[in-house]
Amino acid sequence: MIQDIFPEQMDNAYRNISPAPDSRVMHFRQGRILAAYDETAELIRFPAFQDFEPSPECTYLFSISGTSYFLALTEDGAPADGERYSMQELRGLRLRSNTDIFAAYTAYHLWNWYRTSRYCGVCSTKTETDDKERAKICPRCGNRIYPRINPAVIVGVINGEKLLITRYRNGFRHNALVAGFTEIGETAEETVIREVREETGLKVRNIRYYKSQPWGIASDLLMGFYCEVDGDETIHMDTGELRYAEWVPRKEIELQPSDYSLTNEMMRMFREGKTTER
Repeated sequence: MIQDIFPEQMDNAYRNISPAPDSRVMHFRQGRILAAYDETAELIRFPAFQDFEPSPECTYLFSISGTSYFLALTEDGAPADGERYSMQELRGLRLRSNTDIFAAYTAYHLWNWYRTSRYCGVCSTKTETDDKERAKICPRCGNRIYPRINPAVIVGVINGEKLLITRYRNGFRHNALVAGFTEIGETAEETVIREVREETGLKVRNIRYYKSQPWGIASDLLMGFYCEVDGDETIHMDTGELRYAEWVPRKEIELQPSDYSLTNEMMRMFREGKTTER
């Protein structure tokens, strides 16, 4: 999955430091990231701080195996090698290195938070950046704003040798699983039950946790669960949410084009017979 970057290691502890000349700068504009992308080799390079003229205002994000990443807080400046770098669509990147795509997605998560927390939601005063932790502070009322993380579930519903495969009505066009956000006052397991019922009309049993995944493109923390259909296996699809929902035999499951997502791993694990009922 996207966060599986071993032997590389991410350190996300906040530090109030300035970029070094060779620090990577994650520069976003309208959701796109500035990078040099070699489509043939499926490799990407993010500009270094020393590449910019003039230097943008930056804040520290994280480090990966000793390489520091900073976020450009302004759109000032551009790399001197302007022909090499261009704005890239995150969802369109197909990279050999999970480290690079994970860095880009995680930086996007934080860029979106900095962009949407410029003003206090209580009194509308312009916020300031804390120098001790990753937080925005309102100088007028003291309101503290931390990065938003949305809990959500991915559900692999099993029916013997078949898995419930879905496709969204809008957006992503490839095979997926039932998914949805956790509501206020709801456990992750209750979210599984509700989302499966709402999207397909099915009841489920034997819910068990599989694995989690940060998904910065939507500010999510995804939690994967497997479960079994309980009783009637007739699918009553929510046509407003889905355009496809069917029981698909294990060997006929078509995976997504990339192996970044928790959804894809869960489909692959079932297809390979690596999930068992407990």
